[in-house]
Amino acid sequence: MNAILAPFQFEFMQRAFIEAIAVGLLCSVMGVYVVLRKLSFIGDGIAHASFAGIVIAYLRGLDYYVGAAVVAVVTALGIGFVHRRGRISLDTTIGVLFTGAFALGVFLMSQQKNYAVDLQSFLFGDILGVGVTDLVLILALGAAVAIATIVLFRPLLYTTFDPVVADASGMHSGTIEYVLLVMLALTIIVALQAVGIVLVAALLVTPAAAAYQLTSRFAPMMVLSALLGVLSTVGGLYLSYFLKSSSGATIVLVATVLFFLALVLKQARSASARRA
Repeated sequence: MNAILAPFQFEFMQRAFIEAIAVGLLCSVMGVYVVLRKLSFIGDGIAHASFAGIVIAYLRGLDYYVGAAVVAVVTALGIGFVHRRGRISLDTTIGVLFTGAFALGVFLMSQQKNYAVDLQSFLFGDILGVGVTDLVLILALGAAVAIATIVLFRPLLYTTFDPVVADASGMHSGTIEYVLLVMLALTIIVALQAVGIVLVAALLVTPAAAAYQLTSRFAPMMVLSALLGVLSTVGGLYLSYFLKSSSGATIVLVATVLFFLALVLKQARSASARRA
């Protein structure tokens, strides 16, 4: 029993587990909209674009995550604007804007002769390094996105499955899309501390994709995605403590294993139904 509870004796691990639960819930719930709307590339795009915000915040002496959040939201809105007004495909728009923003961050950093910021923690995550202030900010952002998701549940649901009917019903699918993009940007910022820029897209997509293998109904899919997301983040963090491995990478690997287990279960159920 002492060995099982060993990670919880440290305050930094306690904070890490709280963040893991918040990130797992938030990313997996928002991931349902990402998977159903076929926006899987957007998580990777906005995460990389936020790097420019981190660099700008570093140069100005500001909080890194505030800088990342501002650039992420601006990029998300830019993606929606260019896609809708320029009539350019969404994946092309994401590719152009996120590579441009990421290149801006690299360019600005290359102009500095000396810098003392650890970029690896932003690229691959450092959930064990979360402080009290970071945790409060993460929980506040997570709560804001969660409240918006609850308030806008019906419009988000309708515009996800049938935006034409939603427009006819007065729901303004374009506005809802912009709101969703901002919510995704804030969700990605919340997850950056846990898994970093490189891995955040996997955490946003994989639990929801696994849930989609098990059910095609929206509400059960959201519940399953939330359960799988929390299991991935908490289980990955717990395993990383004993394996002495990268927390972010372990979290994503656990999520990937759960996805393939869900895929196997789906195939087994289909085979059983055909035999019946």
